[in-house]
Order: sequence, then structure tokens, then C-alpha cells
Amino acid sequence: MLFKPHCLSRTTLSKEELVKDRKNCRKFGPCGVGEKAIYLNSFYFDRRYYIPLSNVKRIFKRVAMSKGGFTGKGLFATIPYLVVEYDNGEEKQCNFKFEENVDSLLAYIKQTHPYIRLHSEEAEKRLKQKERLKEQKKAVAISKEAKANVAVLNNCMEYLNRNEELSIQLSAGAKRKRVYDRSNPAYKWVALSITLLGAAALIYGIFALITHAGFAVYFLLFGLAAIFLFSSANVLPTAKNNKKYIESHLMSAVEDMEEYIHNYPDFPIPAWYAHPVVLKRMIDIIEEGRAVKADEALEVLKSDLKALNSSVAVEQEEYDEIMAIKPMFLVREYQ
Repeated sequence: MLFKPHCLSRTTLSKEELVKDRKNCRKFGPCGVGEKAIYLNSFYFDRRYYIPLSNVKRIFKRVAMSKGGFTGKGLFATIPYLVVEYDNGEEKQCNFKFEENVDSLLAYIKQTHPYIRLHSEEAEKRLKQKERLKEQKKAVAISKEAKANVAVLNNCMEYLNRNEELSIQLSAGAKRKRVYDRSNPAYKWVALSITLLGAAALIYGIFALITHAGFAVYFLLFGLAAIFLFSSANVLPTAKNNKKYIESHLMSAVEDMEEYIHNYPDFPIPAWYAHPVVLKRMIDIIEEGRAVKADEALEVLKSDLKALNSSVAVEQEEYDEIMAIKPMFLVREYQ
């Protein structure tokens, strides 16, 4: 290894174990998961630290919202983080560029290390409270047909959860298309200006370094260059940030899902809506007595999602569910 990862935990791996495990780890953005350790990024370097999985207590997602994030009208939106809790409550927070990489890592941990908790302690308490409230909202009794439809949807949800990566990519593709479609074209010119300013600051910073113009000067210029360049990187059109690539990425995700559910007889929803959260909310709708059949529950869900906008306040867990599936319906115009 060119750079040996630094261990954050009190327990370490031997050099031989570390070399083999890091080499074969599965990468998720700047982090990775091996058989024996999880590898975490620093601000500048990917997989710079590691924590043995035997010392990990919780791994969960934390999302920070910048101005305009909830409405989708701002230049920047969510800032996703992966949080790893280890040893005696110590935490390491890692920033990610794409939220779907965090989701994929958590889905992989759920499959390979089911003993690790995937929610913070506070989130677990909220989820338990939410389940109690949900039970109270459910209808006292539902028909045999409704119960049979719930059983079918539960089986379908379990089938999707076996290959959760497909649903994650489907949701991520819809989010990217939605963001691209709603982005003001003027933002790209603003981003270009910011990038040019960053490049100019970087060049002058290098010049100041060579000519010994003072530590403070080139430190400030390097810092400004980094801020300008990083802040505009997601707005400028690139090989992976243009209309053709984004639409083909979404189409590929839908085709992969179509191929997957084709092997399941009479799957109740179209491939472009095939997400565990969609099925979960359809089950809730039937159990609450608001629908009996799957197609009726899907129509009720569409109405529920249409009624949700930036002026409606929801809990964080429900917000996460809505953000996972609503873009899928929006890009299809609820068809």
C-alpha cells in the first residue's frame, strides 16, 4: 500500500490482514467495506482510515440541508454524510458527493453484517414511536381480499430487498433527472465563472508560493481555489452531468429493474416505480383501510405524494422515504 490507512479504533488489524482486506474491499464512493474493516475517507484522501467491523456499533446516514435544499429551488441541495459509531460511542463522520453511495454502502452492510445497527439511537426511538402510531391508525379489521393483497405486496417487497442496489440506482437516476430538469441554465454560467475564479486563484497561489510572497497569502488563495472548484463541480456540464448521460442512466436503471422483476410472476407495479418504499407505503394504505387492491393503493399513494410539497412539514424518516420515491413519480408525471 502506498499510504497505510490509519486505525481510529483501539483494536487494529495486522499488516498482512490490512493489506489483503483493503485491497479486496468493496468501494462505495470515498469509503469501502472489507470482510474485517470499514475504510473511511479524510477530507482529501479516500479510505484514509479504518475501523475493524468488530468494533463498529452503528453505521447510519446523516443529511445536512443547505439553503434551497428542501424546495429544490436553490443552487445546492443535500449534503450526505456517513457516520460510524465505534468503541465507546466515538464517531467518525465522512462526507460523500452522491447520496446513493451512502445508501448502497448501508444496503451492503445490512446484507453482510446484519448485527450492525443502521440508525442513530435517536432515530431508533423515533421509528419505534412511529410504528406505535401507525398501529393505531390501521383499520380495526380489513377484508380477506385486502389481507391477501398485503401478503402479496410483502412478498414483492422482500424480493426487491434481495437486490436493493437496483432500487437505489432507480431512485438515484430519477433524482438526477429531476434536479437537471429543474436547474436554471443560468446556474451553469455562474458555476463556470466561479470555476474560472478558482483556477485563477490557484494559479496565483502557486506563483505566490514560488516567489515567497508570504504564507498567509498563498494559504488563503489555495483555500479559496478549493472552495470555488469544489462548490461548482456538481453544476458544470461534464461527461456524467449532461442531459444525454442522465437520461440514459435512468433508462438503464429501469431496464435492469424490468429484467429483475420479469422473473417474478405478476409483479403488481411497473418497473419505474419498483422500490421497497413504494410497496411499504402501499401496504400501509391497505392496512389503514384506504384501499383494497394493489392498483387502488398505488393511485392513493400517487395522490398522497402529489399533496406533499415544500410547505408540508414531515418527520425526518418520512422525508427520507419521500425523497427516495417522489422523484420517480415526478419524472413519469405520475403515469
